[in-house]
Amino acid sequence: MDDPRGRLTKDGIRIYEAEDFEGMRVAGRLAAEILDEVAALVEPGVTTGEIDAFIEERVTAAGAKSATIGYRGYQHASCISVNHVVCHGIPGPKTLKDGDILNIDVTVIVDGWYGDTSRMYVAGSMNRKAERLVQVTHDALMLGIEAVKPGNTFGDIGHAIQSYVEAQRMSVVRDFCGHGLGRVFHAPPNVLHYGRAGAGPVLEEGMFFTIEPMVNLGRPETKVLADDWTAVTRDKSLSAQFEHSIGVTAEGCEIFTLSPAGTFHPTK
Repeated sequence: MDDPRGRLTKDGIRIYEAEDFEGMRVAGRLAAEILDEVAALVEPGVTTGEIDAFIEERVTAAGAKSATIGYRGYQHASCISVNHVVCHGIPGPKTLKDGDILNIDVTVIVDGWYGDTSRMYVAGSMNRKAERLVQVTHDALMLGIEAVKPGNTFGDIGHAIQSYVEAQRMSVVRDFCGHGLGRVFHAPPNVLHYGRAGAGPVLEEGMFFTIEPMVNLGRPETKVLADDWTAVTRDKSLSAQFEHSIGVTAEGCEIFTLSPAGTFHPTK
């Protein structure tokens, strides 16, 4: 369903009004608070289904809705992607083992506004390769966010991420991207995490979208499993992802999904 608010650019990207930022702040904060609380559950022996059940209960208790339950037939309040799962991992009976790294992705709807965020966690102790992958992925997201300001382009965001990741001898997944959001879950633009500086639509104040780079230790290719959701690395290498929802401001951008507890990065 389309959103009647604001105007559309020639690229079909919606420009929201100043008063719309508050709705995104509330939705983004709830999503971030839930991911803060999840951290205490992530340990060896816990199942991804148990984590998802907690998230669903927390969303309901807050008087919000899960954007993913019922979305294209999906039946869970989160996506939980472990080790070589790139994204869209389905929660279930899988038990976490010591050293597993996982991305937990949550989207909530509060008064019609969508808050979408994901971050990395570790069950037990993280090995050095996984720790470096998580660090590089986190830093790539933040470099992409630094490129967000009116007058820059979406290509500037992708270039900042790609150039940094590849300099670390890792790869950026091409098969999935960030997206516009607001009072809809997915909308233009597609926010690519690779690209050429100066290319693509120009950023304008009032644009809302996610940046959510997926970074692989090995090659960038992925494949989707028979469940039609779970995407994995073709070479079985580890993958990591971080995601923020942001709004473009006059001077730069506002991150709607900052961690209230300061625990967006799992080892900080």
